[in-house]
Amino acid sequence: MFGRRPASIKSSKALAYVDAFKHQAGAALTGQALYEGDLTIVIRIWYASKRPDLDESLILDCLQGIAYENDRQVKEKHIYWMGVDKTNPRCEIEIEKRKATL
Repeated sequence: MFGRRPASIKSSKALAYVDAFKHQAGAALTGQALYEGDLTIVIRIWYASKRPDLDESLILDCLQGIAYENDRQVKEKHIYWMGVDKTNPRCEIEIEKRKATL
């Protein structure tokens, strides 16, 4: 607990992922303005093993301040488990403004 609100502490493995993610994504998005408004995101993930530790919510958290201000902007998510790639585990991310629906 932090004060009166519940909070969780990320594992050392998750913290290392966050650092690597911010370094790579920050370099890829240098000079781009943050997305505004409601967003749609597509994430394709290749894991290092069949027992993945990575939760896509960590990816959404990592993108805060890099691609958008807050992950609450993401109103539509498409998450795909692409398979195992032991030599090159990765994720590919597409973000776009959400189209208005009736």
